Order: sequence, then C-alpha cells, then structure tokens
Amino acid sequence: MKTYNNLYPQITSFDNLLLAAKNARKGRRFQKNVAAFDFQLERNLLQLQEELQSKAYQPGEYHSFMIYDPKERMISAAPYRDRVVHHALMNITGPIFERTFIYDSYANRVGKGTHAAIRRFQEYACRFPYVLKCDIRKFFPSIDHELLKEEIRWKVRCPETLWLIDRIIDNSNPQEEHLAYFPGDDLFTPHERRHGLPIGNLTSQWWVNLYLNRFDHFVKEELQVPGYIRYVDDFVLFGQEKAQLRIWAKEIGDYLAGLRLLLHPNKTQIYRVEDGVPFLGFRVFPRYRLVGKQNIRRYRRFLRKKMKMRKEGRLSPERLELALNSWLGHIRFGQSQRLEYQVFWYLRSHGVNLFKHPSGSWRVLEQQCK
Repeated sequence: MKTYNNLYPQITSFDNLLLAAKNARKGRRFQKNVAAFDFQLERNLLQLQEELQSKAYQPGEYHSFMIYDPKERMISAAPYRDRVVHHALMNITGPIFERTFIYDSYANRVGKGTHAAIRRFQEYACRFPYVLKCDIRKFFPSIDHELLKEEIRWKVRCPETLWLIDRIIDNSNPQEEHLAYFPGDDLFTPHERRHGLPIGNLTSQWWVNLYLNRFDHFVKEELQVPGYIRYVDDFVLFGQEKAQLRIWAKEIGDYLAGLRLLLHPNKTQIYRVEDGVPFLGFRVFPRYRLVGKQNIRRYRRFLRKKMKMRKEGRLSPERLELALNSWLGHIRFGQSQRLEYQVFWYLRSHGVNLFKHPSGSWRVLEQQCK
C-alpha cells in the first residue's frame, strides 16, 4: 500500500495558497470578508504561509445557522482565511484520496454529482427488479474523530500535514446533539468520544467520503453487490431477490456500527424499481424520472421569494437569470415539461418574460424588471 510523505511544503507553497484563494472565492467575490481578504491578497497569503510553516496557525470561530428545508440541519461556515487553508490542503491531499474511491461514489467529485448518480441508478434499474435504499442517521454529527484520523493516516504519513489535519478536525464546533450507543460502550462513551464535522467545510465533504471509503469497498468486494451507488450518506443496493437484500441490510448495519454509524430505520426500505424510487430529489424509474414532490414545493417557495425580491428592487435581471437557469436545468433533468410550463406562466404573470439565447440559456427581458 502506497503512503505519502513530505506533502507539507506543497501545501504551504505560495503558488498553492494563491490557487486556493482563487478557488475559495468562486461565487463569493463580492462578499465583504472575501473582498477584504483580496484587498491585500499577497500580504494576507504571506502571513497565512508563515503561520502554517511555523505551526502557529489557529482556525477561527465558525458562524453557524439552521436550515429547515428539506430537513432541519445546522450549517457551519468557517472564516474565509480558513476556507483558503482548506482548499490548499485539499489541492494536495484530495487527489491522494480520490485514487482510493470506487467508481460509484458520486458526491463532491469532479465529473460525478447527483445527475450522474441518477443516470447510473437507471442503468442498474434496467438490470435488477429490486433496490435497497439506505440512509445514515445524523451522518455529519456522527463522524467519530478518532476513527476519521485513523482512516486519514492509512494514506498520509507526513507529520506536518497530519498536524494541520488534526488541527482542523479538533477545531470542529459542536454539532447537533446525537447520542448513540454501540457494542462495548459504557454509559459515558458517547460523551467522551469527540464526533461531528461541520457541514459547510470543503474538508468535511472530502473526509466523509473517506470515512465511508472502506465501507464502499466492503460492499463491492466482500458482499460482492453487483449494483451499488453512494451519494454522501444516501446509498442504494440492487438485487434480484428481496431476501438477498435483507441479508445485505443486516451485514451493512453491522459494519456501520463499527464506524459508530446507524442506519435510519424509516429511510431504509426495499423498493420495486418499476414503481419508482425516491432518490436525490427525484422519483426515478428505469426509463424516466420525475421531480420529487418535495422539490416542487421548494421550487414554488423559491419562485415566490425571487419575485418578492425583484418587486422590492433587491434582485437584478442578471442574478435572476442565474437563479432561473440553475433551477430550470434541474427540473428539466426530471423530464417535467408541464412543471416547466407552469414556471413560465407564473413568471409571465409577474411581469417577467424569458427568451432563449443562442447559447441555450434563458435570458430575462431587462425592461420587464425595471
């Protein structure tokens, strides 16, 4: 097994920190904290480099807030300079972890994503009559720090890099309360073991993939499941018989307990693929897919909010175009033409006309937004 040393000089190089800043600012260029950092970019990066090289670097405090759609979750945002460090770290260590992932792991990877996962789902749905759909209960709040560090050390042996990784993990803010007991625990074990990663971090997105990486290989290589897809903590197993899927569900539950994770009892079910399966915001059938009802309700709320912002003059035509094209592309993937017509009718009733640009995107007629 190949391990990696002497990574820290690459992580802390000025070129890598500059690239990290460029990546971290994407889509956030005009935020105050980003603009303030970029105003003296070279000085700030040199200071960050000195702190990292001398090991004086200390992560800042997280800003946390709750979201309630599609479910209640706590999102934690790190200070911008810390996000630059996260990008610098993952620029170098990310490719190392990437090489160990299975093909059918689809979250937070270049060339993957939800749409690719759904297409792969349909490939398997044409070959197998049944699917076991699983979800891990309180996944991010359950990630065990000690087990995560052990998994990272399986590939990375550079002491300075491990120091930085440990500093980021140890600085994780308290997540949603979630106590679970596993074989061998005493009354105090769940309180004594640190657990939970902030959902908003780039590092967290990579590390949760790594945390379940051996589980992915267990499913594919030991259980020899022919059809398996995972997107973060949502995963599916395809099979020819329900009895076999029930056996796999039991073995999966036992394996995950070793990672101090629990399957969600209400979201772990066996479906007939021909009846359609709720997966990543769509109801997926072997030959077509529909936008999930929950997504439709969310999109209607989104449209009402955007129209209110436009009426109050808080939303420019350009920003409205970006938002609409993103959502229209998403629902079009669900082959929901009637829903798309309803969107156009709703926009027109509020004085917003769209026209198709030669590039393929929808454009807002600016005179309608004045």
